[in-house]
Amino acid sequence: MRKLQNTLYITTQGSYLHKERETLVVEQERKKVAQLPVHSIGHIFCFGNVLVSPFLLGFCGENNVNLAFFTENGRFLGRLQGRQSGNVLLRRAQYRVSEQNPVPIARNIIAAKIQASKRVLQRQIRNYGENAEIQSAVDSLNISLQQLKGADELDVVRGIEGDAAARYFGVFGQLLSEKSSFSFDGRNRRPPRDGVNALLSFVYSILGKDISGALQGVGLDPQVGFLHADRPGRDSLAQDILEEFRAWWADRLVLSLINRGQIKPQDFVTEASGAVSLKADARKLLFQALQAKKQEKIVHPFLGEEVEIGLLPYIQAMLLARHLRGDLAEYPPFLMR
Repeated sequence: MRKLQNTLYITTQGSYLHKERETLVVEQERKKVAQLPVHSIGHIFCFGNVLVSPFLLGFCGENNVNLAFFTENGRFLGRLQGRQSGNVLLRRAQYRVSEQNPVPIARNIIAAKIQASKRVLQRQIRNYGENAEIQSAVDSLNISLQQLKGADELDVVRGIEGDAAARYFGVFGQLLSEKSSFSFDGRNRRPPRDGVNALLSFVYSILGKDISGALQGVGLDPQVGFLHADRPGRDSLAQDILEEFRAWWADRLVLSLINRGQIKPQDFVTEASGAVSLKADARKLLFQALQAKKQEKIVHPFLGEEVEIGLLPYIQAMLLARHLRGDLAEYPPFLMR
């Protein structure tokens, strides 16, 4: 259980939530572990096997407390909506900003992405010494950040992002240990044609689904984004928020698994179409690594509170919703200092 900015996250399996007078009580194994003023909570996110009493369900419905349910791994299942809800106003604000003024949010997201990418490269230099090509890529990303400050059109923001990504992935292969026997000649997908790209695409896909569920949990429409264009069947807003986590979370995880020898070239299979995918045992190992990563704790750079990494998609969804409601002047993307 964790309470963040009036949002309660229940992640311990077997927890039972009920209302006692004007408080919300959390029990585990029939023992009271927490008791909070119920009127101070605006959102309750329940992950996995979490039980909620009928009286608390009724209270949430009557008082517009957003009660959302997810699988233990974060897939959105559903949420309780009472007679009156501000979510329609939130979605209207989302659609309005998406159509009329998407650039500020898109620019903040891409600024965070480029900064995170730059720090991945700088980390390599710190750990293994000077590298002229990697340093040149870092310098290029610094230029991209300067260009981004003056970008006032969405196509310009997208162009800067595309150029920065090309510079970053142009040297990404040098971050792989020679002992790993992996090679990387650039980003490719649909389908991925080598093991590194298969890993990257797989992790991006998993995180994207987590983010989509988090957005639904706060009442946002995951298909209407600010950076990515609308496309049937694509959760464009989830892809927007994913940009903040690609380098810091996904890319670093992939690099760790490869460089530590946990995943090897023989853990992949090449299909007749040329697509490369993970074998079952390696996929299981990857899931375990992702779950372990989600349980690690950091201090959130904006909130200043210690949180589990697995809660980051839900926190960023909440921050975006607050910005769209007018509670925050700007959307603060995730960027570790």
